Order: sequence, then structure tokens, then C-alpha cells
Amino acid sequence: MNALPKIRLDRTRLAAPQVLERLREAVLALELVPGTVLARQALAEQFGVSQTPVREALLRLAEEGLVDVFPQHATLVSRIDLRAARQAHFLRRSIELELVRELAVRRPEGLVEALSRQIALQQALAEAQQYGEFVAADRQFHQLLYAAADMAALVELVGRVSGHVDRLRRLHLPTAGKTASILRDHRAIVEAIAAGDAAAAQEALRAHLSGTLSAIEEIREQFPDYVVEPD
Repeated sequence: MNALPKIRLDRTRLAAPQVLERLREAVLALELVPGTVLARQALAEQFGVSQTPVREALLRLAEEGLVDVFPQHATLVSRIDLRAARQAHFLRRSIELELVRELAVRRPEGLVEALSRQIALQQALAEAQQYGEFVAADRQFHQLLYAAADMAALVELVGRVSGHVDRLRRLHLPTAGKTASILRDHRAIVEAIAAGDAAAAQEALRAHLSGTLSAIEEIREQFPDYVVEPD
């Protein structure tokens, strides 16, 4: 069954994009876990809208692989597809390795300071065990890299294909030492950019992005009903 509370939308904005944003956020944050049934009528009531924007949002989520639609039967939050997660990881790593190389060479004014402030925010959130907010701050850290390289438009592209790997990371985040590892990697990336050391920035970024995928077996053992390895 749907597990979301009643949600008030901003009536100055179109409903469908807001429904999509909220449902995507709930799936990525595991508020809606794999296997959750998403009933259009119930969702329409929760959002206070007709079924049309709900249907549009679910179709978009299906395109992103975050829900499975069974016509005339049900719509379910999808299980985490490990093959799709690996492919998304490959794309993001390829892009961000080039981003940090370029930023270390150019060292845009104010970037190191902005990244350092973001790390300080993440540190505070980690200490408070506010994992949802920590994830948002982590995402903003990487968005700063894209923006500094004048590649902000790629954030949406990467985001559209990253739902499976993002959910893996969310499952992995509460693991002992994980937030500390993320913070350590972020600091290493920033230090390398500040020093103009492109190779070190790429090495730190590669280590940072590999953490969750290296723990796939551990995650599968802990959450066997949440993940699937396609043939």
C-alpha cells in the first residue's frame, strides 16, 4: 500500500511535476521501498489531485526504471536492478572524472571555499545522523562541481539514470564508517583541486564513487528482497 502522508502541493505550479518530484524523492529515500504497491486513486487522494498527474508521474518513473507497471493489475516500486546501477555508475564516473580533472587545472575562483562549506554542512548532518539531509548535501557537493565546470545541465541527465545506484547508496549509508568515508573522500577531492593536482583529484573521485558498488554483496545479504541481478 502507499506509505505517504497527505501532501499539499504548491498551487502556483503545475501538479504533475510536483507529484513526480515527490514520488521520485520517496522512492530514492526508500520511504517507498521496493515492492510497494502504488495505487493511482490513493495517490491522487494523498496529493489532492486527479489521477491524470499521478498517471503521468508514474509513467515517467517507469521510464527511469523506478516503478514497474503491470497493465490492468498494479504498479509497484521496482527492485534495485544491479546491472542498471553499474551502468549508471559507469556513466557518472566517466563524467565526473573529467569534471575534477578540468577543475583542478582551472581552479575556478571560490570553488574550494564553496565545496569546503558543503563538507562542513555534511559533517554536522552526519554527526546528527540526519541521513536524508546528508544525502541532499552530498548531492549538492557534486552539483557544485558540475556548475563550476559549466556542465550543470548534465546533472539532470545523470540523475535520470541513477535511481538504482542512488537507492543502493541510501541502503549503504547507515553502515558504520560510511559517512566518515564520504567526508574523507570529499576532502581529498577538494584538497587535490586546491593544489591543482588533476591526477590526485581523479584518484580521490574514483575511490569515492566505488565505495557502494564494492559493498554490493553485503547489501544483497542484508536486503535480499530489495535487489535483483537480471540474467
